[in-house]
Amino acid sequence: MTDDHRRWKDAVYGQFARIGKALGHARRLEILDLLSQGPKNVETLANELAASSAAVSRHLQILFEAHLVTFEKQGTYVIYQLARDAVADLVHQIQAVSEDVLADVRELHRLYLTQHDALEPVGHEELKDLIAAGTVYLIDVRPPAEYAEGHLPGAISVPLPDVADHFAAWHDDRPIVAYCRGRYCLYARDAVRILQQHGVAARRSEVTVWNWGGPQPIA
Repeated sequence: MTDDHRRWKDAVYGQFARIGKALGHARRLEILDLLSQGPKNVETLANELAASSAAVSRHLQILFEAHLVTFEKQGTYVIYQLARDAVADLVHQIQAVSEDVLADVRELHRLYLTQHDALEPVGHEELKDLIAAGTVYLIDVRPPAEYAEGHLPGAISVPLPDVADHFAAWHDDRPIVAYCRGRYCLYARDAVRILQQHGVAARRSEVTVWNWGGPQPIA
């Protein structure tokens, strides 16, 4: 390899490493995952992460310097969003590869999710069939702002804190399917638990607006 080739390799891989370095913290990966659900201000992110606004702001600055997020000011708030959809794809691919190669990730998923499932989660094709047939009551248990950014076709917004009240007088024969932010989110699991405790049959799904094919416009 000539000196010219080596200089070019060092330079370009050094730029690739900027992205790797920015992603090299659990909180920053989680921030990007949260932002894949829609724009958020620092305070909302801090609440989700159970972290201080100062700490979250430092993480966001690193992500901004790596061109992974952008921001705009709305009054007294600074609203952050992903720089492009490819950033969400990258985070989701990191999750998938991690689960493929790391037994610890698979075990955590089993401990917190699959071992609590009385029924198999609803997969992509089954959910498509249920929606097409109109034989499912599909609930989006994420925060309302995330639902407003985009949701699965026909989904109704029932944020997790409202699940018990929403189904207090449930007399519909349609199966209930709850979904949230995806495979590494516990909201749908918790919604199904609440419903089952009230004698309402329900299943969860790990399908999201991202692996469905992109956010759906609100009808």
